[in-house]
Amino acid sequence: MPAQPADHVPPVPAAAGRPAQTSRPAAAQKFPDRGWRRILRLATFGLVKLGPAPAQRQEAEFQAAIRTVLHGRYKVGVLGKGGVGKTSVAASVGSLLAEIRRQDHVVAIDADTAFGRLSSRIDPAANGSFWELTADNNLQSFSDVVARVGRNSAGLYVLGGEPAAGPRRVLDPAIYREAALRLDRHFTISVIDCGSTMDSPVTQEVMRDLDALIVVSSPWADGASAAARTMEWLGDQGLASLLQNSVVVLNDSDGHADKRTRALLAREFVDHGQPVIEVPFDPHLRPGGVIDVSREMAPATRRKLLQVAATIVGYFAARSDHARDRQPGAQPN
Repeated sequence: MPAQPADHVPPVPAAAGRPAQTSRPAAAQKFPDRGWRRILRLATFGLVKLGPAPAQRQEAEFQAAIRTVLHGRYKVGVLGKGGVGKTSVAASVGSLLAEIRRQDHVVAIDADTAFGRLSSRIDPAANGSFWELTADNNLQSFSDVVARVGRNSAGLYVLGGEPAAGPRRVLDPAIYREAALRLDRHFTISVIDCGSTMDSPVTQEVMRDLDALIVVSSPWADGASAAARTMEWLGDQGLASLLQNSVVVLNDSDGHADKRTRALLAREFVDHGQPVIEVPFDPHLRPGGVIDVSREMAPATRRKLLQVAATIVGYFAARSDHARDRQPGAQPN
């Protein structure tokens, strides 16, 4: 069998009937030289310039896709069984969207009812939760809402799933729905870290209002089997449009993935029509602390997660004409 490429993702879709628009012309993109290319340029006093490496060009293409002009408000959910790096992917993709789409406000929402840890990966000092947000009837301005959420250096806001102090409270669909409505008034993009149980009431409420979905899997047979069941569940629930706007992320969270197994699993999803992106092991994502997509994340990991973010924005752009008139909290068709 011939070797398969590491990723199996179709071209990022543009909005139907019109080319994608970006907020900055591609010609304005500048590529800082790195590594031996930089050494050669300095050694020859600038006489030899090899130009950007293929990886730099690819990263620039992903960033241009992420900057695509959007009209409306959008939500992407992140699903996956426990231990596959679901929360790390949610925090990373949200941070990259916030870092690159500076014209928009982006928020990550912890809808994992099993002791979600999203805030700890974005802003451990965040002390707001669903209950504080929904109980305050005086929230009017963006500044009012910001006081109830956390924020990281990339510009990603985060709403924690549980109160920072006091007894544990379990999130229910009504509280989630009210919080989402309030956030929709101020945030262009929401990244929702879902629970690992697909049939939980909160997860089902989240799924009603998504424009795109990231399904995170480990690069092992058991993790891929769980991801495949997620895809089947979407079809059984009549969520065919969401299934078409989904991407599978094979996340190597421990560095022990077998290359041949990864390729076989990726091919299995591709054969069923799902785009697949493989994210390599990154020690920075392993400890469980704050994720820094700008300085601490490995370049190869950042590039793959940029690809995930670009794919999701492509899905958003393909829905843009419809979403322009969408009311906050309304269920997408």
